[in-house]
Amino acid sequence: MKILHAVKDDAEEILQLQYLAYESEAKIYNDWSLPALTQSLESLMAEFDSALILKAVQGNKIVGSVRAIVVGDLCKIGRLIVHPEWQRQGIGSGLLAEVEMRYTAVAAYELFTGSKSLGNLKLYERHGYRFAQRQVISDHLSLQFLVKKSVKG
Repeated sequence: MKILHAVKDDAEEILQLQYLAYESEAKIYNDWSLPALTQSLESLMAEFDSALILKAVQGNKIVGSVRAIVVGDLCKIGRLIVHPEWQRQGIGSGLLAEVEMRYTAVAAYELFTGSKSLGNLKLYERHGYRFAQRQVISDHLSLQFLVKKSVKG
């Protein structure tokens, strides 16, 4: 498996993977209107102009992806996705580590996940991310924001 910088030509494949990866989240929250499931191709294409988008490739297939953007001294990480058949094989960890390696000059990294997404929370905590705040979105969905100080921070 290789982790590479994604390009706009990868957008359609990444979006299809995103829909597939977020199905399990939709089931947990009984909410099929999650932003990751309703994002358009045009919206994802626009992200290539402002965010780092990485892809994990096995053979010629994208099996994972992550996005990151630096705001001030903070690296915001989002949409860490892995194909369901490739989960629990270190791909998510590899993508997370690659973002951190590319952005060593920031003070901290921030990401979020749903409060019921226990697998995600365990992954992030294993990598040194700690609870920072909770944001209530609706009666059935709360987001947990986690932060990790960088080597610099």
